[in-house]
Amino acid sequence: MRIIKTLSDCGNRSATAKKLGINVSTVSRRVTQVERTLGIALFDHRKSGYLLTAEGAELRALAERVELDIVSVTRRVSRSGQGPLGKLRITTSDSLLLYFFTPIIADFKALNEGITIEVLVGNETLSLARDESDIAIRATRKPAESLVGRKLANIAWAPYCCAKQMTALPLFEEGQAWVSYSSALGGLKATSYVESRVAAERIAYRTDSVAAASAAIAAGLGFGFLPCMLGDITPGLVRAGPVVPELQDELWLLTHQDIRKSWRVKAFMTFCAAAVASQKPLVEGQLILPVT
Repeated sequence: MRIIKTLSDCGNRSATAKKLGINVSTVSRRVTQVERTLGIALFDHRKSGYLLTAEGAELRALAERVELDIVSVTRRVSRSGQGPLGKLRITTSDSLLLYFFTPIIADFKALNEGITIEVLVGNETLSLARDESDIAIRATRKPAESLVGRKLANIAWAPYCCAKQMTALPLFEEGQAWVSYSSALGGLKATSYVESRVAAERIAYRTDSVAAASAAIAAGLGFGFLPCMLGDITPGLVRAGPVVPELQDELWLLTHQDIRKSWRVKAFMTFCAAAVASQKPLVEGQLILPVT
């Protein structure tokens, strides 16, 4: 096809051979082979040069389409040398995603234009084995045995309130309203910690979302416990007390063992681990916060 296209452009065998870096005899032989195979004439051999027949024009048009396809594929493949390609599906909770991981994902995307990101938000564990997601970012102490990955940091928890509610009174003082979690998040240590210290009638607001709890606390609905990586950077919130060690959780970056060597998965996990490492003081509640 390349020879047919070039010969139709140049009009003679010598110029075609020179342009393609082959012998004149090769040009003639290949054209003759195609004509015999198809049982048609591709060119009219005239004194003015080689002119395409109607059938030859159709084959040239095909050659042009094939050339465009090759160029397109080559461009996409060459881009893979600059970065991974394809869709990357990430599952995590709203509290981890909201302020903390969204900027990390944005920075990763800026460096990897060939990757499209799809984020699935929820506290339930999606099945990486069933191809529902590629990467899971989870707060857990017991990652599923079928998954592989790394622990990124310990997640510190502390009590928070809105700035206007901050007082010098001890935490759990009588009369304080509280924000806590519903049964869907009953497994959170913070849920049982509050339930064992606060009367039910003083829990003014319950939710199945840690991110929603942070918004409720900031709105003045009551005191509540949050991971420091959320509470310390949520506008309108201040710490109402020190980090509570017994509420500590672990932050894990996980994938399925079958896709752990995927370029896009490896690229994100490496980038994400480095980004979290640089913000470890925030995650582990070690930021030096201004005195309120």
